Amino acid sequence: MRKITILISALISLNAFGQQDIQKKIQTDLIMVEDGETINLDEGVFTISTTLSMEGKKNVTIKGKGIGKTILSFKGQSSGAEGLRISNAENITLEDFSIQDAKGDCIKAMDVKGITFRRIKAEWTGKLSEKNGSYALYPVLCEKVLIEESIARGASDAGIYVGQSKDIIVKNCKAYENVAGIEIENSLNAEVYNNEAFNNTGGILVFDLPDLKVKKGGNCKVYNNHIHDNNTKNFAPKGNIVGKVPLGTGMLLLASTNVEIYNNKVINNRTVPTGIISYYMTENPIKDSTYYPYPTAIHIHDNEYSKERKRATAKGRLGKLYRFKLKFGKDVPDIVYDGILDDKLLTVDKKYPADKRICLKNNKGATYANIDAGNNFKHISRELAEVECK
Repeated sequence: MRKITILISALISLNAFGQQDIQKKIQTDLIMVEDGETINLDEGVFTISTTLSMEGKKNVTIKGKGIGKTILSFKGQSSGAEGLRISNAENITLEDFSIQDAKGDCIKAMDVKGITFRRIKAEWTGKLSEKNGSYALYPVLCEKVLIEESIARGASDAGIYVGQSKDIIVKNCKAYENVAGIEIENSLNAEVYNNEAFNNTGGILVFDLPDLKVKKGGNCKVYNNHIHDNNTKNFAPKGNIVGKVPLGTGMLLLASTNVEIYNNKVINNRTVPTGIISYYMTENPIKDSTYYPYPTAIHIHDNEYSKERKRATAKGRLGKLYRFKLKFGKDVPDIVYDGILDDKLLTVDKKYPADKRICLKNNKGATYANIDAGNNFKHISRELAEVECK
């Protein structure tokens, strides 16, 4: 395959261009690049006022000089919904640059088969605000997604978000000061490992939601991650589903199925170190008749838990529930299950069959509670034996 390097600067450094010329040059190369070629971005800070986009390309690499060395700044962006948008493409690699302060999402990849984010930093540089864009790194409706050695900060929804996609790896990344650090949503075959999620509202989320094109995810593994100090105030815009995530959430599984969580360090997440909940806990109406709202086949094992003895947040529905209804005080459980069951799955002993169970084992330092949300919290149980794997 022919591989040609397109130098954005040609014979002159990008710094010699005016900012409008730089923007025009980058966009032109995104349009004109041939399949199999590489676009090299020079070192410097480049101010961009509108969305940069690439569509319909194959085997293209966009490469900078390194995080913090090549910076595409969208501060003051006047048009477009994203910073960089890649669509209807195949085998695209983005590596070694920073992207900042987009009006909407920093980088969105849609309908791409084979998308790699490698050593990318996507962030909003100012204070945390609901006016920040929703997603820093945002592949959706994609296949063969690899996100590695990348950093996300400041997203008002999720820093690293993979939605309605399949065959996903997120590894060796850092996500901090987002509402959700890393989120896998309605996606199949995902592995999330060796990441650090900290100072978010929620560290790592695995969600299945209604009213989406791809209806059901599954087969997700979350392992070898350091998920700590996710106690940042929720700054999601009103009406956003992650706006319901309480500060102090380490991991949250919402209506997800076939998820294995193991060998993680879950440290100092004050409210919900790990939550397993049905969609009914959101109190949103379900209009999608094909949607399945219950979590099933969840296996949580060999993780390490610890936290300071502090009261859970009193903000949001779940926080108020903890503080005023369940009265956990400072004895906040590490693993919380809402206990809302699908009656259609129950066996004669009123339990799920083995392949659908919530199953816990060998979680160091972990306490547990089934809050019996389906029965108005009448029979709260902290008996770990109810869900221990045999």
